[in-house]
Amino acid sequence: MTSATTAHSVVEPSITTRRFAGSLVVLYAVITMIPLVWIMLTAFKSPDDAISYPPKVMFKPSLEGFCNLFTTRSRQTPEFIRSLGPPQGLCDSIARSRNMVVAGPSNYVPRFINSLIIAFGSTVLAVALGTLSAYGFSRFRVPLKDDLLFFILSTRMMPPIAVAIPIYLMYRTIGLSDTRLGMILLYTSVNVSLAVWLLKGFIDEIPREYEEAAMIDGYTRFQAFVKVVLPQATTGIAATAIFCLIFAWNEYAFAVLLTSGNAQTAPPFIPIIIGEGGQDWPAVAAGTTLFLVPIVVFTVLLRKHLLRGITFGAVRK
Repeated sequence: MTSATTAHSVVEPSITTRRFAGSLVVLYAVITMIPLVWIMLTAFKSPDDAISYPPKVMFKPSLEGFCNLFTTRSRQTPEFIRSLGPPQGLCDSIARSRNMVVAGPSNYVPRFINSLIIAFGSTVLAVALGTLSAYGFSRFRVPLKDDLLFFILSTRMMPPIAVAIPIYLMYRTIGLSDTRLGMILLYTSVNVSLAVWLLKGFIDEIPREYEEAAMIDGYTRFQAFVKVVLPQATTGIAATAIFCLIFAWNEYAFAVLLTSGNAQTAPPFIPIIIGEGGQDWPAVAAGTTLFLVPIVVFTVLLRKHLLRGITFGAVRK
C-alpha cells in the first residue's frame, strides 16, 4: 500500500502564493504608474488636446508644452509678426503659429537649479550629521541615550507646517528668508532625525571587533570610523540619502512660505505656470516630467543599496 505525500518548506512560499503575490505587485505597479504615464503623455500634447473631452489617448505629439515651459511669450499683431522675419527656432515657430512671439526665457531653469542645490545640499549635510550622531549613539555610553533618541525622533512626529510661522518670523529676523542657505539648513534639521534613526540601526549591525582590530593596528578612533565603519555602512548611507532626498526634493509647504524669488524651488513654481486663457497644462506636465528625472536617476543608481538597506537586519545569522 503506497501513499503519496507532499511536503514543502514552511519558510519557502508555495507556487500559488508566489503567483498571487506577483500578480498583486504587478497590479499595484500598473495602478501607481498610470498617473505618471498620463503626465508624461500630457507633456507632449497640444493645449487643445490636453483639455479635450473625452481625454485623448491617441494624439499628434507636440513640443509646445516644453517650449512654453522654457520661454515666456507675448501676443502681437499679425503685421508685427510678419515684420520680424523668419522664425528663430522651433519654439519661435510654434509661438508665431498662435500669433505670439518669444519674449525671453522663463524662470523654470533657475527654479530647477535651486531645487538641485537645496535638495542635494541638505541631503549631504543631513546624512553627514546623521552618520556621526548615529555612530556616537551606537558606540559610546551616552547619558539618557534612550530619552535623547526619542526626543530626536519626536521632532519628526510633528507636522513641519505647524512651526512654519515661527520659522518664517525667525528667518525674516536673521536674514535667511528666501535664501538657499536657509532652505538647506531647514531641510537638514527636518531630515537629520530620520538619518540618525536609520543609520543607528545599520551601525549597530557592524561588529565592534572590526574597529578594535583597526585600533590595535595603530588607527585612531576617527581613522577606524572612516576606513572601517563607513565602508561597511555604505548600504545604509545610500538608503538614508534616498529618503532624505525625496523629502527635500518634493517639499512644498516651506518652499511656498519661505521663498518667493531668489531661492524658490520647482514645486511651488510649476503649479503657477499660466498660459493663454488659463492653466497651461502641457507646460505644467512638461515641468513635472523633467522634475521627476533627477530623483528617478538617483534612485535607480542606488537601487541595489536601497533594496539591501530596506531588508538589512531582517535576517540574523
